Amino acid sequence: MSEHKTPRAIAVEAARVPSRTKPSNYPEPFFSRMNGREKRQLGDFFGLSNFGVNLTRLAPGGVSALLHRHSKQEEFVYILAGEPTLITDAAEMRLHPGMCAGFPAQGAAHQLVNRTAQDVVFLEIGDRTSGDEGSYPNDDIQAVLGVDGKWTFTHKDGQPY
Repeated sequence: MSEHKTPRAIAVEAARVPSRTKPSNYPEPFFSRMNGREKRQLGDFFGLSNFGVNLTRLAPGGVSALLHRHSKQEEFVYILAGEPTLITDAAEMRLHPGMCAGFPAQGAAHQLVNRTAQDVVFLEIGDRTSGDEGSYPNDDIQAVLGVDGKWTFTHKDGQPY
């Protein structure tokens, strides 16, 4: 017997995809640092499971994530509007619309910060390789991606939040 599923849209206006209801998966004190970030999970909207695509908006003062790197997953960002500062563990660089950046697994720790008075809008694309771990050089937090696809966060000494 075949299972009937409601068909998903093939194409939509990205800005009309509902934004995430929870702005971050980080525990406090890191959760509140993500104020000013809005993500529209485009990949999830279409049922994509091998990679994720987010349309992300950073209000002035907003940050994309804590400074981080992944052990297995790769990330790519493409700037659509505004001029964020790309911060890595080696340097800082101002980006503008049309610029992009890629982060291989175990590469540079990275984050985007909006230090301007205008919104920043960008696409972020990343794979969903299982067994990934996130490391955060500037903060007492580490992350492990569970088999259920959810992140578990602990202090660097392994103590839970």
